[in-house]
Amino acid sequence: MNKQIIEPKQGIILISEPSLQDYYFKQSVVLLAEHSKEGTFGVIINKPLDMRLPEVFEDLREFDFQVYLGGPVKTDSVFFIHTLDHVEGSLKIMKGLYWGGDIETVKSCIRKGLISESGIRFFVGYSGWNPNQLEREIKENSWVLSHTTAEEVIAKPPESLWSNYLKHMGEDYAIWANYPADPNLN
Repeated sequence: MNKQIIEPKQGIILISEPSLQDYYFKQSVVLLAEHSKEGTFGVIINKPLDMRLPEVFEDLREFDFQVYLGGPVKTDSVFFIHTLDHVEGSLKIMKGLYWGGDIETVKSCIRKGLISESGIRFFVGYSGWNPNQLEREIKENSWVLSHTTAEEVIAKPPESLWSNYLKHMGEDYAIWANYPADPNLN
């Protein structure tokens, strides 16, 4: 069987292998926003927090958007990905999906109804790797890499992302999808 080798790069997702029991990365899907020789960063896209947008931005009180756990780095800061192609300072991750940018422009777009919750996600913290750290973790089989689309990242229900990606990667990985969150309960 000749499997396509996917290298880490901007717009690729990392899917944690089932036995990874780290608090942040257990059964996680991480979108890579940037990958270079200086390091890698992205956000966990399938970990909703018990937190809503008004708790982060008081001036968006009427918008009850979900907030997500992005990772263990800078958990005192908020980051976001979105589908707006005109926000100054945004980083294009892939076709139709951007990282960050001018928050006041984004808030204005939310207030004007130019973007809804299905087009933006807010994260507390982010995931980051030092140079060569992610490659080492991939060699240790902590992560499986896959392609994705903006719609899959931002518009799909987050609770089923980990298992759905695994099921769509073929039978070698589909068995992982049924792996319990706590293997001691198996």
